[in-house]
Amino acid sequence: MTDPLTFHEGHDPDWFDAQYNLRAGRPDYEETVIPRWIAASQAARDTLDCLLDVRYADGEKQLLDVFRCGDANAPTLIWIHGGYWQRGDKSIYSFLATAFVQAGVNVVVVGYDLCPSVTMTRISEELREALTYIWHEAPKMGINRDRITVMGHSAGGHLTQMMMATDWPAREAALSADLIKSGIPVSPLSYLEPVRLTLALNANLKMDTAEASAESPMINHSPVTNAPQMVVVGGAETDEFHRQSQMYQDKFATDERPMEMYVVPNVDHFDELNVLADPASPFFAKTCAMLGLKG
Repeated sequence: MTDPLTFHEGHDPDWFDAQYNLRAGRPDYEETVIPRWIAASQAARDTLDCLLDVRYADGEKQLLDVFRCGDANAPTLIWIHGGYWQRGDKSIYSFLATAFVQAGVNVVVVGYDLCPSVTMTRISEELREALTYIWHEAPKMGINRDRITVMGHSAGGHLTQMMMATDWPAREAALSADLIKSGIPVSPLSYLEPVRLTLALNANLKMDTAEASAESPMINHSPVTNAPQMVVVGGAETDEFHRQSQMYQDKFATDERPMEMYVVPNVDHFDELNVLADPASPFFAKTCAMLGLKG
């Protein structure tokens, strides 16, 4: 059986680029994908009950947006955006809140500082700071800290896995060990060495082998909770993104820690978010089930 931690070895730079440099495979990304998300996100901020740019720590982008459904006891979905830890902004992803708020979910979209201004290691710590802040300040924000699900896409999927591996009481005695009730890593980067070897990506990340190992859930950040997880990947994504998701499930799913793999049919890395935003989609329904909503 091939070792998932060495499978990438021996491939040339073009292979890494084809597997991981995903924007190169979507020439319409800047002209179509992002403008559509930005317009829908502006509509969400204009129409939903929201608290915008709530500062949770001192970093420039350490801000979060809260979208409220009107029920302070409803489930709380924390969304962590992607962009290979070096691109993107929380404001682009407000559109994901619309269907969930309408379904009776409070949504928090978290921003964080980006490489190369900060390191990958620092970004993981920023997300821990965000969740600590949310847990303490949830009552003031009108959301429920006892029904938290963390969900993130791509780099955000990696950060979701890192949050599932965080020992919260070890950080602060007041925090609950089961602070996170479920996790949904979407197209996660579970093992970072292949990303480090993708030259177009690592130019800004500036990861060395030590950091790639230290920040890889597959090596150094096993889940510390048996909270259920749903690992998601787009059916039309590259082989490596399927493998990144599968290796995480293979290693960490147990009878005590249920971990479903869900393949969103026929969509690539970007279009899977459009499916998630569709309240009629199975992906949306499965996410609601993870949140504890009745179908």
